[in-house]
Amino acid sequence: MARRSPAVLASLALLAAVASSADSWLYEKFNTDGTVRTDYDASGQQVAMLNLDRSSGAGFNSKEQYLYGEFSIAMKLMPGNSAGTVSCFYLSSGDGDGHDEIDMEFMGNSSGQPVVLNTNVWANGDGKKEHQFDLWFDPSAAYHTYTIIWNPENIIFKVDGNVIRCFKRYSDLPYPSSKPMTLHATLWDGSYWATEKGKVPIDWSSAPFVVSYRSYSANACVSGGSCPAGSGSWMNKQPDDAEWGTVKWAESNYMRYNYCDDGWRFPRGLPAECSRS
Repeated sequence: MARRSPAVLASLALLAAVASSADSWLYEKFNTDGTVRTDYDASGQQVAMLNLDRSSGAGFNSKEQYLYGEFSIAMKLMPGNSAGTVSCFYLSSGDGDGHDEIDMEFMGNSSGQPVVLNTNVWANGDGKKEHQFDLWFDPSAAYHTYTIIWNPENIIFKVDGNVIRCFKRYSDLPYPSSKPMTLHATLWDGSYWATEKGKVPIDWSSAPFVVSYRSYSANACVSGGSCPAGSGSWMNKQPDDAEWGTVKWAESNYMRYNYCDDGWRFPRGLPAECSRS
């Protein structure tokens, strides 16, 4: 048997430690569904890859449920023609009529067209609160970080550290505040809805479609348990003046749809929060 030098043994031990640590964010914290593969990038970070083909989509969902927190993940979307696909990072209390949900959904598009980020909030089954943005970069060329901050006062959506939306709480209006939610990442066929309101379906000749996730983090209160140390950084978080500036920048330059501008959709009047924000 060939002997290995102490330096080689140390390197192997380090790689094993990195792999063990990297594995923990997916397999210890999430259940998986469909074709989910794992690998490591050049920096040693674990990458979870979701696969979509004609037979099925894929996803992973947290074993824990949360009530408030800061959730972040880096994603690299599929290149080329991604029309009809939807890749997601979201929180949900379930599928019932009165469910709560906080969405970041990436709606694929034809080659050369921007991918659309759909943000939405559901409270007690009341949704239809979408803000949609054309991404100002190629989300398939590199990893970008997407963050949801959910606390008792507001829900903040961030892209690469930039606040692009804040959904405020009003005491007399529905807000996700009592139902614990599970964290999800999914990739699925949204041809009926995703691209140009369903006009452009998936081109299955380009399948399988793959979306990669890495660098997951959650600083959150576990349902039925205590909040972690340092939770005040997000529990009391509200956008400051500079962050409201990035919200205005995103709205002015990249907003594709704002439900508060859609009078046709709400013939009886816009939702109440639209006149207060």
